[in-house]
Amino acid sequence: MSMFCYQCQETAKGTGCTIQGVCGKKDDVANMQDLLMFVLKGISFYTKTARDKGIEYDEKINKFVFDGLFATITNANFSKQIFIERVTSALEIRNSLRKKLEDAGVNIEVLKPHSSAIWDGTPDTYEEKAKLVGVLATENEDVRSLRELITYGLKGLAAYTEHAFNLGYENKELYKFMQDTLLATTDNSLTSDQLVALTLQTGKYGVEAMALLDKANTSSYGNPEITKVNIGVKDNPGILISGHDLKDMEELLKQTDGTGVDVYTHSEMLPANYYPAFKKYKHFVGNYGNSWWKQKEEFETFNGPILFTTNCLVPPKKDAGYYNKVYTTGAAGFDGFPHIADRVNGKSKDFSQIIEHAKKCASPIEIEKGEIIGGFAHNQVIQLADKVVDAVKSGAIKKFFVMAGCDGRMKDRDYYTEFADKLPKDTVILTAGCAKYRYNKLQLGDIGGIPRVLDAGQCNDSYSLAVIALKLKEVFQKNDINELPIAYNIAWYEQKAVIVLLALLYLGVKNIHLGPTLPAFLSPNVAKVLVETFGIAGIGTVDEDIKMFMN
Repeated sequence: MSMFCYQCQETAKGTGCTIQGVCGKKDDVANMQDLLMFVLKGISFYTKTARDKGIEYDEKINKFVFDGLFATITNANFSKQIFIERVTSALEIRNSLRKKLEDAGVNIEVLKPHSSAIWDGTPDTYEEKAKLVGVLATENEDVRSLRELITYGLKGLAAYTEHAFNLGYENKELYKFMQDTLLATTDNSLTSDQLVALTLQTGKYGVEAMALLDKANTSSYGNPEITKVNIGVKDNPGILISGHDLKDMEELLKQTDGTGVDVYTHSEMLPANYYPAFKKYKHFVGNYGNSWWKQKEEFETFNGPILFTTNCLVPPKKDAGYYNKVYTTGAAGFDGFPHIADRVNGKSKDFSQIIEHAKKCASPIEIEKGEIIGGFAHNQVIQLADKVVDAVKSGAIKKFFVMAGCDGRMKDRDYYTEFADKLPKDTVILTAGCAKYRYNKLQLGDIGGIPRVLDAGQCNDSYSLAVIALKLKEVFQKNDINELPIAYNIAWYEQKAVIVLLALLYLGVKNIHLGPTLPAFLSPNVAKVLVETFGIAGIGTVDEDIKMFMN
């Protein structure tokens, strides 16, 4: 096989991509990502050693590590050249760390470093080495499964950490945990029980990272508000912005103000419409289109340029009408697309190139009209707590369904549309993530003025759902979160969904149903542990599942 990757839900045949990623990732890019992960483990050996010895090192290295983890998540960065450059930089950073420790009198050889800490190569040897250090380098299937479950959790953790960092919020314990845990995935002495414990620890730090990001977002832009979001268009040319980075959103809105260029969100960026700080911009029109995987058709009709701030990029063919209109920034990347450079010395990114491009484009073609409602993050829902509690006590609301998570291309995801549509009218859906695009335009009505779909935002905002559940536990004076009338029927696609799942497990949530398929990276034995310990299950038919959940 020319590559091996099974980190996303759509992996080939439900077992692993071996020729090219279903996401569009070429084999050489996948291999460069594997090599970067390998060298990041080597860097982590030296950062841990430095901390253990009380030796300070450049804190920019912490950012380099979580940037690298984030860049390797599914459908964020498809640029082989970028990963070659990252591997080269990683080797330079790692070797400078080693020299610093040796100059301080540390005998590295005595510490028996993992091969990731000592291998040296040049770009002409990268591909050969990459094929030896990927996922399958761990031969034991169960150990491999647990290591990858932890690793994918770290990738999701890195995503949330980076968004918070961009807004000036840090928790340095997250950096230490990511590096120590990366290194732990090279430790052959760890037992399966120890790896399971480390999996839950990853969930613990996932909760901390999501809490940090929530603080960063709300402190910077205010608490999300219940908002009716326009899904139509205006007559001006526009820029379509996707991804999750609200700092990029802020800077783009500021730089387009007064230029005659409107700004629209797409898919992942929809929750930006809920923040008070962004509502003051009159040229912020609303949301255009649907879930990330529909971008090929929706980008054609948008007419203007598209900015990817993070992940969920679908590589377009060169004959696509929008091929020359896509820009990337941050963790996102694709060979041939202009990449807007990171901030330097605290200055804003420069979006002038994409703005000038937009001015030359036609206005968007309207593909739908009306509004969708969202903004039900924890602060807003807690303000409605009395109303919600009364509805539960009166029997008007029988059950809440957490239908958070991701969307994807597979036909069997129609399950979630049908499930939402068929749920009894006395149930309420709590959602966060692009899974909501499967049902957020259905006319599901309300219960005593409470909408039956409460959209907290994107996967970044899943923390809100945990806060809401914990608040309900307090209000109803329950000892166990699982005693609440809440069922979990979650769709997943990539690694941010993995860290959300691990966070829920850490919080003690049980009987989560995960679909449309269980992860390919769970070996039969590891899956059995999750089933027996946490009640993890897959999905069945809509009618059978609703009957099971309601009972």
